[in-house]
Amino acid sequence: MAGDSGSLKGIAERALEYVKEGEVLGLGTGRASVAFVRALGERVRAGLRVQGVPTSESTAKLARELGIPLLRLDEVDEIATTFDGADEVDPNLDLIKGYGGALVREKIVAASSRRRVMLVGALGAHGKLPIEVVQFGLPLCRRRLAALGLRPELREADGRPFVTDNGNFILDCGLEPIRDAAALESAALAIPGVVGTGLFLGMADVVLIQDDSGVSVRERAPR
Repeated sequence: MAGDSGSLKGIAERALEYVKEGEVLGLGTGRASVAFVRALGERVRAGLRVQGVPTSESTAKLARELGIPLLRLDEVDEIATTFDGADEVDPNLDLIKGYGGALVREKIVAASSRRRVMLVGALGAHGKLPIEVVQFGLPLCRRRLAALGLRPELREADGRPFVTDNGNFILDCGLEPIRDAAALESAALAIPGVVGTGLFLGMADVVLIQDDSGVSVRERAPR
C-alpha cells in the first residue's frame, strides 16, 4: 500500500470517528494500521478509554509504547470494531490484505468483530496475493499454487525467509485480475499446508480510501 504512516494521518483521524468510549477494538497491522494506532494513542493519552486486541506482535509493541491497554483474544467475547489496512479493494468491498505479513491473525480478529473498518491509502492492482503456508509444506504448496496459475515467490526479509508471528512462511503469488475470488480462495485453502490467504471476502463493512482529493467512504449495503 502506498504511503507511510505520516501521509496516512488524515485517514487515521477519519477512522477515529468510528471509535466509541469503552469499546474493545481490533488493531490491525501495516502502514495504515500504524497511523491509526498512533492517532488512537493520542486520544487515549487525552482520556479516551478503550482496549485493543492486536493482530501482530509489532502492533502490540507499538500500542504498549503509546499506552493503549491491550487484551488477548481469549479475554474478550466480542470485539466492537476492528480497524485495519487493506492493500486492494474492489467495488464489492472485497479485499486483498497481508502485505504486512499478519493476514491469518488479521482475519481471525476481523471475524471476531461486530464491525470492520478498513483503511486504504491508494487504489491499484498490485498483482500480488499473499498466502501463508506452514514451513514443512512449502514445496508442495509452491507446486500446487503454481498449478492454479499463480506465480508463488517466497517472501524474504534481510536475505532470509520471512517468518510470520505464527511461525509460517508467506508465498507472494503473482496473479492476473481475479475473475472468481471465492473459487480461488477455496482452491488455495484445499492445498495441504496452506494456512490462509490474503483474500478478505465479504469482511469489510466500511472502507475509507485516501487519495489526493481527501478521504472517501464506502459502506457495504445492509444484509
